[in-house]
Amino acid sequence: MSENEISQILVHIFYKVHKALGPGLLESVYESAICHELQRMGVDYERQKGIEVWYDGTKLDLGFRADIIVANKVIIEVKSVESISPVFFKTVLTYLRLADKKLGLLVNFNVNLIKDGITRVVNNL
Repeated sequence: MSENEISQILVHIFYKVHKALGPGLLESVYESAICHELQRMGVDYERQKGIEVWYDGTKLDLGFRADIIVANKVIIEVKSVESISPVFFKTVLTYLRLADKKLGLLVNFNVNLIKDGITRVVNNL
């Protein structure tokens, strides 16, 4: 599957989860629901996957974690906040660069319409 095909599946899952749970819950609840749907659909994913950081030939011991990486291609960053800060976008872009991935989805579930909460972040796609 391409990044765009995975993205289409994920947007469908985000709509389904948001419709069922609504806004205002903890990020971990939405993350769990997304993973449940991915597992139900048989789509490969990793949850809370560590992101390695290398500097000057040395692996740094840091705690960066992507919320979900789907099919080893798309990074999902789950939020449930009043508004998306520009730093969240930059974080996803940095994760994409460090993990050598091309597409990330920043999704904020604390919105009335989930379409307003989904942001595509690309890294040389």
